[in-house]
Amino acid sequence: MTPNKPETNTEDPARIAGFEARIAAGETIEPKDWMPERYRRQLVRMMSQHAHSEVVGMLPEGNWITRAPTLRRKMSLLAKVQDEAGHGLYIYCGTETLGVDRHELIQQLLNGTAKYSSIFNYPTLSWADIGAIGWLVDGAAIVNQTMLAKASYGPYARAMVRICKEENFHKRQGYEIMATLSAGTPAQKRMAQDALDRWWWPSLMMFGPHDTDSPNSDELLRWGVKRKSNDELRQRFINLTVAQAKAIDLVIPDPQLAFDEKTQNWLIGPIDWDEFWRVVRGNGPCNQERLAARRQAHDDGEWVRVAAAAYAAKQARAESTSEAA
Repeated sequence: MTPNKPETNTEDPARIAGFEARIAAGETIEPKDWMPERYRRQLVRMMSQHAHSEVVGMLPEGNWITRAPTLRRKMSLLAKVQDEAGHGLYIYCGTETLGVDRHELIQQLLNGTAKYSSIFNYPTLSWADIGAIGWLVDGAAIVNQTMLAKASYGPYARAMVRICKEENFHKRQGYEIMATLSAGTPAQKRMAQDALDRWWWPSLMMFGPHDTDSPNSDELLRWGVKRKSNDELRQRFINLTVAQAKAIDLVIPDPQLAFDEKTQNWLIGPIDWDEFWRVVRGNGPCNQERLAARRQAHDDGEWVRVAAAAYAAKQARAESTSEAA
């Protein structure tokens, strides 16, 4: 059952001023609190995109579970993929506190009208790609999500606390894979470097466009949904990851990479934003494959949904009969 949509009279200047004063004071907004309609819609957009990304994010790794090199790796990867499903569920539940039915959001994903992170439209070509995803993709997610754990909307922030703890294990798992490969045979090290070469730039794109080109950032920052801008978060990820690459003797694939003594930041070359928008608009290497896989899984699970609904109806009838007696 979908909760009642919070009252959202955005025409009342006094209410808007009071809401923004609460945000400025660092207060947490809860589902029953009054909020501007624009705030609610921005949260639904952002949270649904996040939930979709968790669900679609299982696909690049899922096909490596049976091909992982050892039983330990299989078990770890299986647990990770299961975690991602749970993350999606937490966030879908969060959107329901905003008056949106998760089935509606899932249908938008299946219809191809909803967005999810472009990073998951790239293929996993080798076992090292699983390491790169854990290290880079989950590493980028942690940088972003630790800030979301301080978001102004309570249900979203609280979901991020648990998700970030699990993502830290995912990153450690991926980094261990890359470190093991880098310290292995020459062929294994080449595999690790190749994965880094292919996943580095898409990982930087995960933070979104530059601040000057981001249509939603200013509003999300003003309302405390985001705490740092896209470029600030991207820079933090770069600074952390360059040092990690050096520690395992891998090379960041950027000939323009340079350390700025004044700012203490690693500076990078230009990001190919044409590629980013091409993938976002549905023309990436695996866009169609990812959506086809989600649609197939949804169709295959129809019998489970029917059975669950029938069981719930049976239980409701039994409770009704018991109360009548």
